[in-house]
This record gives sequence, structure tokens and C-alpha cells, in this order.
Amino acid sequence: MSDFIYLTPDAAPAGHDRPAPEKVIHGDPRFTSWNVEDRDGLYCGIWEATTGKWRISYDEWEYCRILKGRSVITAEDGTEHPLGPGDSFILRPGFRGTWEVIETTRKDYVIRL
Repeated sequence: MSDFIYLTPDAAPAGHDRPAPEKVIHGDPRFTSWNVEDRDGLYCGIWEATTGKWRISYDEWEYCRILKGRSVITAEDGTEHPLGPGDSFILRPGFRGTWEVIETTRKDYVIRL
């Protein structure tokens, strides 16, 4: 394994998932992830989701940058955070709310447990 890795879908096999049924508010969102790095509680890769809306609850710290698509993250207090290509943000442990994918969204991420 190299000490230099381009963050692209070619860097890791694709994994497929979806939110737990009890978290889905509407739609049938499906996830594809390319988890390029997985070591010592650090994860880094690319994630893509199809349209839908589900509840989110963060126990981890995550940095994200939207590469394509449109989403809205809404906090428990109702604050909406519209997201599109180029937007970067951090979700800290304790964040609760919803993630709605308006247009298939791809992001890169770094997660620290």
C-alpha cells in the first residue's frame, strides 16, 4: 500500500447500504461508499446517496465536502443547512436532525471516532 492515495472511487471497492427503515422519513435513499482509509478510528472516503430523507444522529466527528448534488441537513431545532457542490462542513458528536437528498449527492469525508 502506498503512503499517497488519490481520493477517488477507484481507490477502494464500493460498498452499498441504506438507512435503517425506522429512520427513513420519505423516499428510498441508497448509499454507495468508497471507504479509502480505515485505521485507528479514522475513516476517509467518498459517499453518495440517492434522493430521500432520513433521521441522523452523530456520535462521531465528521468533515464533509459536497462534490455534486443538492442536500439539506436540518438540525433538531429546525435550522436548515442547504448544501451544494463546493460546500464544506463539520458535524460534531451530538448533532441530531435529518438529511434530505434533493438531487443525488456525492461527498468526500473524514470521520474520527
